[in-house]
Amino acid sequence: MIIAAADGSALGNPGPAGWAWYVDDTCWAAGGWVRGTNNQGELTAVLELFQATAHLDDELLVQCDSQYVINALTKWMPTWKRKGWRKADGSPVLNLDLMQALDEALRGRRYRFEWVRGHAGHPMNEAADERARAVAVAYQKGLDIPTGPGWTGACEPAVDVLVSPAPGDAADEASLDDRELHAGEVADAALFDFEDPAADWLTLSLELTAEEHTRLVERARAAGQSPEEFLRGLI
Repeated sequence: MIIAAADGSALGNPGPAGWAWYVDDTCWAAGGWVRGTNNQGELTAVLELFQATAHLDDELLVQCDSQYVINALTKWMPTWKRKGWRKADGSPVLNLDLMQALDEALRGRRYRFEWVRGHAGHPMNEAADERARAVAVAYQKGLDIPTGPGWTGACEPAVDVLVSPAPGDAADEASLDDRELHAGEVADAALFDFEDPAADWLTLSLELTAEEHTRLVERARAAGQSPEEFLRGLI
C-alpha cells in the first residue's frame, strides 16, 4: 500500500494557489497557479497523485483534510454523472474539468481516502500543506516554484515475491525471517542461494527501478497475472 497526503492552499481564496502530494521527503510534488481556489488545489493534488502512480498496482491510501474532496469522489460523483454532471438542484458541478479528470484517473484503481484534521499536527498532512502553501507564496511573491522531485525511482516499493523451492527439498521449522534473502547483500555470489531451502516458501526481496517496475507491471497485465505471479513464473 502507498500512503500519501494531498492538500491545497489558496491565499485569498481565490488568489495565488498551490497543490501538493507527499509520501516522504524524497517523494513529493507540488504546483499551482497565479490565481485559484483552495478546492481547486485540493482536487488537483489528488489528481496529480493518481496520475503519478498510474503505472502501479498498489492500493493507494490518500490522507486528505478536505471533506468536500472526499465526499465528491466517493459519494456525490455517481449521482452527478447520472444527472449529466449537475448537482441535485440542477446547477452545474463546480470544477467540472477536474472532476471529470479525476473520474477517469480513479477508474480501475484500488484506493481509499482517510480524512485527517488539517493544521492539527498530522505529520504527512502538515508536509503536504507546507509544500502547497510554499507554491502559493512563490506565485504571490514572484519566486521560483518549488515543484519537488515528483515520483522517482526512490518512490518505488520493493517487490516481495514468495518462491516455492524445488520438489523434494526438506523443510524444517526455521522462521521465514531467518531465511529472507536480499539481492543487494549477495554481490559476489549467485543472485539467490537455494543450497538449503528450509521451508515450503522462501521470501525474496527485489529492488527495482521505476522503469523496471513499469515493464514488470505491463508484462504481467499482458499475461493476465499480478506482478508477483508473473515474476514468480520467470524465476
